Amino acid sequence: MIKLAIYGKGGIGKSTCTSNLSAALASLGKKVIQIGCDPKADSTINLLGGDPVMPVMDYMREYDEEPDSIDKISKTGFGGVLCIETGGPTPGLGCAGRGIITTFSLLEQLELFEKVKPDAVLYDVLGDVVCGGFAAPIREGYAEQVLIVTSGEKMALYAANNIYTAVRNFEDRSYAKVRGVIMNRRNVEDEEQKVRSFADKAGIGIIADIPRSADIIKYEDMGMTCVEGDPECDAAKQFIALAKTLIDEDEKNG
Repeated sequence: MIKLAIYGKGGIGKSTCTSNLSAALASLGKKVIQIGCDPKADSTINLLGGDPVMPVMDYMREYDEEPDSIDKISKTGFGGVLCIETGGPTPGLGCAGRGIITTFSLLEQLELFEKVKPDAVLYDVLGDVVCGGFAAPIREGYAEQVLIVTSGEKMALYAANNIYTAVRNFEDRSYAKVRGVIMNRRNVEDEEQKVRSFADKAGIGIIADIPRSADIIKYEDMGMTCVEGDPECDAAKQFIALAKTLIDEDEKNG
């Protein structure tokens, strides 16, 4: 099974990359679960036609109880992708990372993976903070590989390096390892050189090169991924190629 955590600086396009990768894997016949691990709870919205799923933490606040079935905290989106959002605390109150820990514990109780039997699970995780709950996907064994989304912007690369360092700190514990970088272009000066310099110093590769594309914005305005909207556009082709690479590696190692 493909078990990926996708990290990146807030606003870098991490959720765009995750949802398009989920859509690409689903379009290639894989059963996919995407779990958004961000208090904004907007990771899966473009797999759901713009109609968001109720986050787990919102459900527990509204009903003052834990859900007794996966159906109450999930929706099925494009290609059959099962969409779940952890959500977070009431703004200004509580720890956002705690929402991730609480959700993961609940999903274990509900036997999500045993019941759904996915081919791929993708965790979309805020990367500005890589401690506590935000490190849970890599620290608790849920994910086996990490993809880091970055552009050539200074703060995006700064966050990417923090994420890489955090994951390296777990290496001796057999936790997730960094598989590579998704370069999500912002068309900054010398962007490819800057991202390649980071990747080379870290000893990791650029696994996908996503162009700055009006198609992504166009289809997100329609509540879709570009993989759903136009699988032949340049951006969609990059996500599909990445999905094929991950599938091939999983089958080879399986």
